[in-house]
Amino acid sequence: MATPVDIGLPSDNKLLAALPRHDFDRLLPHLSSVSLPQALVLGEAGDEVDQIYFPHNGMLSLLTVLRDGKAIETATVGREGVVGAMAGLGLYKSLVRVVVQMPMACSRIAATHFRTVAATSEPIRNLCIRYNEVLLSQARVTAACNALHSIEARFCRWLLQSADHAGSDTVALTQEFLAEMLGVRRTSVTEVASKVQAAGAIRYSRGVIRILDRAALLRLSCECYETLLDQSAALA
Repeated sequence: MATPVDIGLPSDNKLLAALPRHDFDRLLPHLSSVSLPQALVLGEAGDEVDQIYFPHNGMLSLLTVLRDGKAIETATVGREGVVGAMAGLGLYKSLVRVVVQMPMACSRIAATHFRTVAATSEPIRNLCIRYNEVLLSQARVTAACNALHSIEARFCRWLLQSADHAGSDTVALTQEFLAEMLGVRRTSVTEVASKVQAAGAIRYSRGVIRILDRAALLRLSCECYETLLDQSAALA
């Protein structure tokens, strides 16, 4: 049986917590806290954005979907961020598929309510613009990483990101899910996971990855993990 996710509070999201009290209080009556199961699709590319999500924990994946149906992750969002915020400035349609990567809790607000508050709140409008820059930066770095770095390095970078979002060295992910996120075959994930496990960096069993040696995992990763951290800090 899956462990229940602690729903938490809106202030568990770092963007909401950083808002001036007056602006936070204007959003609060319209926010509802919900738990979301792993692999739930919150929206497809082309869908109208009718809900904005502020994670309290866990992680959302943003995937670019090609015409043949193949998809690859271009950004991840945890408690430091928000998904769908640009709807507050009038952008109604999503350009990506949004998937719950790990069981999570979040605050959710209808786009109509969010737009109404954002129209008279400069801090909330700035939140939308600033975090959109973070996502664009992530997408650029991830695109370069996918094109230029080995599957092993990308796998390790992705595990480090996931562990950061989860706030834990244990991450529950199936090979199928990992393969889709990295845009590779399942057999490639099996080979890479076995190699990283043989190096003593992780233990992988029955869809659960435990990081045993974070320093070793960092050495096996590419520089993109630290680049993403640096760019997110610079844009925060």
